[in-house]
Amino acid sequence: MNHNPAIHLVGIVGGSGAGKTWLTGQLQHVLGDNVASLSLDNFYLDRSHLPPSEREKVNFDHPQAIDWQCFEQVLRDARRGLATCLPRYDFAGHRRLPQREPWQPKPLILVEGLWLFHQPATRKLFDLRIFMDCPAKLCLARRVQRDVLERGRSPVSVREQFRRTVAPMHRRCVAPQIA
Repeated sequence: MNHNPAIHLVGIVGGSGAGKTWLTGQLQHVLGDNVASLSLDNFYLDRSHLPPSEREKVNFDHPQAIDWQCFEQVLRDARRGLATCLPRYDFAGHRRLPQREPWQPKPLILVEGLWLFHQPATRKLFDLRIFMDCPAKLCLARRVQRDVLERGRSPVSVREQFRRTVAPMHRRCVAPQIA
């Protein structure tokens, strides 16, 4: 791999509602202009080909929901210091937006997401790996607040999704990354 030693990737992993985005924002604020961030959330596969009722049935809490090829290419480009355009994801409609967002890597890149360390090839791309462990009750409370305010969901639907897919997938795919 063509690696730029002046660029460092830091992965921040934890369950849904663990505080990954908050920590990333705090670190960016403290560390200043030499920090860029990426969210794995932008790399969900596009589901616009499915009717809305079918999109709601997709298990977005499984690593297979991610466009890993695109994500890993962005990480490799970032390592080389190459500017790129990032996909953007619409959580309310469960689809990728057509416009991509220009993005420029910086010496320190904070990457946050549920499964950054799930695949060995992706895990190896990070210079530092952080796992945020948070009690399930607090994660659920944070997720309800976020999804109701930002994603137009009802508290009942958020709690049901948490029980049905988020918690089981956390046990199966997120929690093992702590090792």
